[in-house]
Amino acid sequence: MGWANSLLLFARDERVILVTIGLATFGVASIMITGLTIVRDGNEITPAVPKTQYITQDTEDALHLDTLEKLLKHPNYSIREVTTKILCDRAINDSATTTDLLYGITRPGYDERMQCLRALALLTGHTMGLDGLSKLNNERAYSALVRSLELSLQDVEPPDLSNSHWDEYYLRDMAERFCLMFTLELINKYGASLLIKAGFVEKWLAKQNWGDDAPERRRRFKDYMDLKNNRLVDIVSRIRHSKRGLRALEKAGLMDKENSGRRIRDLPDLIMEVEEEGTEERPADQQPRRTREHSAEERRLRRQHREAMVLNDGTRPLGYRDIIERDQSPLAS
Repeated sequence: MGWANSLLLFARDERVILVTIGLATFGVASIMITGLTIVRDGNEITPAVPKTQYITQDTEDALHLDTLEKLLKHPNYSIREVTTKILCDRAINDSATTTDLLYGITRPGYDERMQCLRALALLTGHTMGLDGLSKLNNERAYSALVRSLELSLQDVEPPDLSNSHWDEYYLRDMAERFCLMFTLELINKYGASLLIKAGFVEKWLAKQNWGDDAPERRRRFKDYMDLKNNRLVDIVSRIRHSKRGLRALEKAGLMDKENSGRRIRDLPDLIMEVEEEGTEERPADQQPRRTREHSAEERRLRRQHREAMVLNDGTRPLGYRDIIERDQSPLAS
């Protein structure tokens, strides 16, 4: 009976009673939490993961104009941007739209010209997977740009170019700057051949306020090219890399015959052939005229000019930096 009494005394101990109550409370609480967790997990509704969708060409073609018009007014910026690119892709692939815009930039009305120029800038800058500038690389587009520049001469008075240390370019009219922007982007990618053929030098550049007499015009033009840095300088620099361009500048009275002749002699024959003769069709029986060779030394130098390596992968217009010539020193002989 002694062990029974000991057990009874142990059970009556307050510490044992408190521990028992604590364990029972913990067990009940754990069971309740576990049950509630099971109920919660069983009634949880998992949101469906949105499936990524891509706009295919068929989806774009199926969108009607009224649908696109509504999407252009959507509050989401990304939707509006994609819609704008879809419309630009359709417009740039529509030859009638491009023709209408090019015709619009040659109209006398200033507002109409500006609207068409802004539309062209939008089309060439928002095309997806397509080079919008390639649609403007033709004689019709260059002629339209030069004609638009001619009309800009009537909108505002040409700026004063007497101060060679002051760059007036960003004070020019916006329509004029739009045309120069298109022109520079085109010739940087495709060369200045078509621009020179469209009469850019004669119809617009020569009509700037370079001065009254011939020496003053040449001096102001030289100072402008040497001391300023803007789109117009970049355009003329590309023109001066062509023999036809140098002749046009000389004929317009912007370069003297001696300097232009020296630069023409410095240009390799290959650049002249690519930029001046590549786009022209020559009859089969017509042969290009050769420069008269007066001495054996001149013939040797011309031979060395022809013996050159041309490094160009065809992704950019052929330029002087792509041609590696033989050393023309006497030791190379």
